Amino acid sequence: MASQSFDVIVIGAGPGGYVAAIRASQLGLKVAIVEREHLGGICLNWGCIPTKAMLRSAEVFHLMHRAKEFGLGATGISYDLPAVVARSRGVAKQLSGGIGHLMKKNKVTVFMGAATIPAKGSVSVKTDKGTETLTAKSIILATGARARELPGLEADGDLVWSYKHALVATRMPKKLLVIGSGAIGIEFASFFNTLGANTTVVEVMDRILPVEDAEISAFAKKSFVKQGMKIIEKATVKKLDRKPGQGVTAHIESGGKTETMDFDTVISAVGIVGNVENLGLEALGVKIDRTHVVTDEYCRTGVEGLFAIGDIAGAPWLAHKASHEGVMVAELIAGKHPHPIKPNSIAGCTYCQPQVASVGLTEEKAKAAGYTLKVGRFPFIGNGKAIALGEAEGMIKTIFDAKTGEMLGAHMVGAEVTELIQGYVVGRALETTEEDLMNTVFPHPTLSEMMHEAVLDAYGRALHI
Repeated sequence: MASQSFDVIVIGAGPGGYVAAIRASQLGLKVAIVEREHLGGICLNWGCIPTKAMLRSAEVFHLMHRAKEFGLGATGISYDLPAVVARSRGVAKQLSGGIGHLMKKNKVTVFMGAATIPAKGSVSVKTDKGTETLTAKSIILATGARARELPGLEADGDLVWSYKHALVATRMPKKLLVIGSGAIGIEFASFFNTLGANTTVVEVMDRILPVEDAEISAFAKKSFVKQGMKIIEKATVKKLDRKPGQGVTAHIESGGKTETMDFDTVISAVGIVGNVENLGLEALGVKIDRTHVVTDEYCRTGVEGLFAIGDIAGAPWLAHKASHEGVMVAELIAGKHPHPIKPNSIAGCTYCQPQVASVGLTEEKAKAAGYTLKVGRFPFIGNGKAIALGEAEGMIKTIFDAKTGEMLGAHMVGAEVTELIQGYVVGRALETTEEDLMNTVFPHPTLSEMMHEAVLDAYGRALHI
C-alpha cells in the first residue's frame, strides 16, 4: 500500500490528541489521527464524563432523601442501577460521537488501528483492512495511560473491579473495599456509599486525597466518615483471598499489624501507568522514566519532530492539561510562539460529595519552598447562598506570599467548588495579587463571595466571620 503523507500525525484520540489535531488543522496543517479503540479516549468513554454522570445520579438520590428539609415530600425513594449505568453510557456515547463529527468538520483524517513508529517521521497503522504507512515531519504521542495493576490485586471483573468494571456495574456492592483514595478511588467510594454500600477506603499514605492540602483532606475525611464510610490510612492491602460466588477476604496491614476483613466487592484504584509499550519508542531513543515519556516544557521528547502530551508525559494526569499541551504543541509545529504550560496553574477537581478543588501550592509545599505565608479561610456556614442551598458544610482556603501578595495556592471543599475554582485559576493566569482580588466585586448572593472572603481573611479583613 502506498504511504500517505501528512504534516502532523497524532497517535491517540483522547482529550490531548483530538484537541491537538483540531488546533493543527485550524493552523492550516494536514493532519491524521490514529486511535485503536474509541474517539475521545478514556476521558470521554471510561473516565471524566461517564463518572460525572453516575455521580450526578448519586447526588440527586442523596437530595431526594433530604426532601423534607426543603419543605418537599418524596416517598418510596429508590434507584435502578442498570438505568443509572445506561444513562452514563448514553452520555459517553453522545460525546464520543461528537468527536467523530469534529474530526470531519476539521478535515482530520482518522485511522482506527494500533500505531507503531518504525522510524523517525513514519507511523505504521495496523487496521482491520491491513497495514497503512503514514509519514509526517511531526508526530504527537497522546497514547494516555491505564490503571496500575498491583500483583495479587488484579481486577477480574467479578469480585475485584477496575474503574471500567465499576462504570458498568452489574450489581450493587453490599460491602465494598476501595484501594486507593486519589480522585478515582474517592469518586467511586462516594458514589457507591451514597447508594448504600457499606464502604471502606484503604490508603497507603498518611491521609486520603494525598495530593490535596492537608486541611482540606482532613475536612473531606470528616464528611466521608459522617456519611458512614470507613477510612483506613497508612495501610496496605497485602493480599486478597478470592472466593468465587462468596466474596473476598482482604489482608490489610496497618501499624505493623495485619487484620483480615471480608467484602463482596473490591475496587482497585492505585494509580496509573503510561501506555508506552509496543510503539517502538526505545528504538527511536525516547527517554522513558517509570512508564512516562520524558519531555521538556514544550513537550519535546528529544527525538526530532516527536512530541508527547497528556498522561503519557507525566503528572498532573488531567484531561485539561492534555488538551492545553495539545494546543501548545500544534502551535509550536505551525511556527507560532506559545507559552509553556505551568503545572502549578492547573486546577485539580474531585467530584465526590463534598467536592474538592485546588490550584497551586498546598500550605505544606509553599512553606517547604521557603515562602512566608498569609493564609485565609472562609467556611460555607458564613455564606448566605450556601445556607439557602442547604449546603453549609465546606471551606475555602487561600495562600499568599506575604512579601509580594502573589496567590500561591487555593484549596476548597464543599458544594460546587469544582465550578468555583476557575476564578482563582484565571487570577493566577493574570498574575493577580491579593489587592486585585480584594478590589473585585463578587455578585451576591453567590457561593463565589466566599472566594473574596477567604482572600480578605488572609489579611485579617474578613467581613462575615
